[in-house]
Amino acid sequence: MDRTLFHLHAEVCKALANAKRLEILNLLRGGEMTVGDVVKHMRVSKANVSQHLAVMRRAGIVESRRDGANVYYRVSNPKVTRACELMREVLMEHHTRTEKILRHQR
Repeated sequence: MDRTLFHLHAEVCKALANAKRLEILNLLRGGEMTVGDVVKHMRVSKANVSQHLAVMRRAGIVESRRDGANVYYRVSNPKVTRACELMREVLMEHHTRTEKILRHQR
């Protein structure tokens, strides 16, 4: 496999390696939102949300469009959301398995 693809993959993973960005991505699953909409849901500063969205936009995770004074953001590809859901499932299965092992050791 081309090393360039591994590099690009790593860049996307780095962009997603932040809990706030994952939370923003989860919000955008429901459709496009403005920065102000995201701020209302997350209760963090507009500057902070804008920085996170810029990182994800550079990585190709989200896209934006301007409508007057508003900038709307959306997930660039539904496969990104599905990949995050799959990882969440893996984490939940791991957590469940670990809990069972700990209960049996008591």
